[in-house]
Amino acid sequence: MKKIRIASLLFPPLGLLLLWRSDQVSLGRKIFGTVGIGLYCLPYTAAVVALLMRFTGLELEWRGGFPPVLTWHKTHPNFEAVEASRRAQPKTPVPPLPSNVQVDWPGFRGPHGDGHYDETAIATNWPAEGLRPIWKQPIGGGYASFAIAGGRAFTIEQRRAQEAVTAYDVETGRELWAAAYAADFDEPLGGEGPRATPCFSEGKVYSLGAMGDFLCLDATSGKTIWKLNILTDNMADLLTYGTATSPLVVRDKVIVQAGGAKGRSVVAYDKLTGKVIWRVLDDGAAYASPMLVQLAGQEQLLVVTQHRAVGLQVQDGALLWATPWIVKQGNRDNAQPVLLATNRFLLSAGYGTGCEAVEVSRTNTGFEAQPLWHNTWLKNKFTSSVFWQGFVYGLDEDILVCLDAQTGERKWKDGRYGYGQVLVADGYLIVLGGEGELALVKASPDRYEELARFQAIEGKTWNHPAMAAGKILVRNAVQMACFDLRAGK
Repeated sequence: MKKIRIASLLFPPLGLLLLWRSDQVSLGRKIFGTVGIGLYCLPYTAAVVALLMRFTGLELEWRGGFPPVLTWHKTHPNFEAVEASRRAQPKTPVPPLPSNVQVDWPGFRGPHGDGHYDETAIATNWPAEGLRPIWKQPIGGGYASFAIAGGRAFTIEQRRAQEAVTAYDVETGRELWAAAYAADFDEPLGGEGPRATPCFSEGKVYSLGAMGDFLCLDATSGKTIWKLNILTDNMADLLTYGTATSPLVVRDKVIVQAGGAKGRSVVAYDKLTGKVIWRVLDDGAAYASPMLVQLAGQEQLLVVTQHRAVGLQVQDGALLWATPWIVKQGNRDNAQPVLLATNRFLLSAGYGTGCEAVEVSRTNTGFEAQPLWHNTWLKNKFTSSVFWQGFVYGLDEDILVCLDAQTGERKWKDGRYGYGQVLVADGYLIVLGGEGELALVKASPDRYEELARFQAIEGKTWNHPAMAAGKILVRNAVQMACFDLRAGK
């Protein structure tokens, strides 16, 4: 017992551990002591971690789950590396985009906003060591994805104290232009930088920054055509994690979710002038983006707001139907709705919320929306699911899952991918994992089968991939890369 007393004086947790192992202590006291040792050690462990963070560069990083991860390699943008990379690139004139430019991936999650790539067949025999990148280079911070048109990829990134809308050549990775303006959003859990993916339409790029800065730019030169702030313009508040809802172009309109009260929640601006065409609803904003869909035979905007999902007429924003959708723990929806049929869609959220299938039908007076089934087997947190041949595939927190879209029955759950993103292409799932791994999984309800996985980029990766002409572009807050997925390549 003398040794135990000395150890307790020098380092109390060690003294408790020796006491726990001593033959002089009863079994009951050992069990009670196990809990006590854990609790007693907490402040000492915290002190050691604090010292390591203070003097060694150890950092906490939130990667989606709980608790945060301790790492010496937090995913910080390396602005010096970005600037050096861009200085080294050749400076040649940028040819104008033709009026009939091929638009492969116009905005967030592709041509229909559903995460489907169906332009070409994809390669499925990935080498064991992984695909070799066509190019890989540093990039600024943020969580935006890419819009792709005419062989050019458009995104938005944090460059020191500025947000920069940028254009890149898909074949080479060369930066074609960068349009920067003062904006520096940062918050403890997600970090710094813009969140929303730009969209492309008829030679113009529409970009929405983390603090509500909304720009229309010429896609060839990057010159600003018009600019406004959707929060100021609609008397709306900046959300905790910033403005993350991507703009949606529908014919002459560009639709955004501002979240302002008194009829200023969802707004349609003239895409050529930036002038308001209509404003509707009093709802607070969510982080999900407006979608153009066909439901119950009616073209409409599907929008998820703070506490509900709604269908709006495109021409004037009139409310067609609404259904409650409340994310638990005081959070707001991140995931995109997923169409399941001509009159059905799926909602999903993390924080213990789960998923719900909703059916929209015509009535004598218009439309109504009714929930069909609800369960907690699919909890999309920062990601969105995909629908393929009667089944839904997505990340339940950080594990891949397959659900029957008709009944909600879970077919399988397997494979950890962190808080990443999912595409469907040619009957396969392409998963960009939360740690930058790229994986290929069969889209089959029969069983989980991963065919390949390799490290594509380094660091925490919440950004959605984008695909065009058989090439996939991936990025996070540190790196961007391009891989050739064409069959036969």
